[in-house]
Amino acid sequence: MVGDAGTQREPDASGTAALPRILVLGAGGFIGQRVVRALAHSGWATPIAAVHRRRAGLPSSVETVQLDACQPEALRAALANVAGVVNCIMGDAQTIEASARALFRACAGPQAPRVVHLSTMMVYGTQTGTLDETAPLRGDWDDYSRAKCEAEALARDCPTVVHLRPGIVYGAHSPIWSGWVGQWLLDQRLGDLGAAGEGICNLVHVDDVVAAVLIALRAPGIEGQAFNLSLPDPPTWNGYFRAYAGALDVACVPISAGRLALERTLLAPPLKILELLASRLRPGWQTPQPIRPWLLRLCAHAVRLDVGKAERFLGLQWTPLETGLRDSADWVLDVDGADAGERDSAARPS
Repeated sequence: MVGDAGTQREPDASGTAALPRILVLGAGGFIGQRVVRALAHSGWATPIAAVHRRRAGLPSSVETVQLDACQPEALRAALANVAGVVNCIMGDAQTIEASARALFRACAGPQAPRVVHLSTMMVYGTQTGTLDETAPLRGDWDDYSRAKCEAEALARDCPTVVHLRPGIVYGAHSPIWSGWVGQWLLDQRLGDLGAAGEGICNLVHVDDVVAAVLIALRAPGIEGQAFNLSLPDPPTWNGYFRAYAGALDVACVPISAGRLALERTLLAPPLKILELLASRLRPGWQTPQPIRPWLLRLCAHAVRLDVGKAERFLGLQWTPLETGLRDSADWVLDVDGADAGERDSAARPS
């Protein structure tokens, strides 16, 4: 664990005991940025922000390293003299697996730093019902789900790892679950889906995920454990859309199956083409987002995360849904659907 009372700190050049250094992989992403900021204000740690290409959104006072976390030698060098690692890397299946393989090989020894690995509820795959952390990891939802399962399996030789399995991470600057969904509701392209929206929406506010990360870095005796993160009494997807529409002060209109079919077959293809053209011809221009088929599939998925273990061992207290939705709505309305740079199409259910 990091920064406990029994840890001896080496003095820095000024003779003052230096704070433990925490390497944050994927520090340029939505959750990674929030983790870096929280560590910088923690009073007990110094964040080292590892980014692949750029440092957008990170405080200028934070030490930043440019790093390809899929390269084992580069990662080993970055791990020198750190007391903890937070793995927030997103991306495609290949990136998720390659970066996890490099990280957990480098942290396989008995002197490995505490590693907090951001996994996802999607490791449970297509299972339904109420699932706690003992449920099998099937990874049979899609390639992202399979890759996240493989990432957890690769950690089996890392004695200090703690896995966090958040549900739908929302809040201001959440690219998909607050940004895209908020804009779809404002445009009345999304609303009450009827029977197709009665699956469970396992929402967790980004502040609660960040709180779990900071606790998991320091809590004793949780090595090798996994923790589900979600509201303990989550709404259905229809309930989420209605409540979010209310926070946005817009009507939550009924969306029929026929209208969704038209969205997928007639509207989505040209919007996707427009998105690809815009990325090449006018970088930074935010085009309307097509509603993804995997979102509609999630809306019907009847699975609920049991979060009792996180409450007992990590002492988590959850941000009320009303508070989180107001936070999300204020952001979306303030920036008219979120800054183009915040919407990373690589971000998936986390």
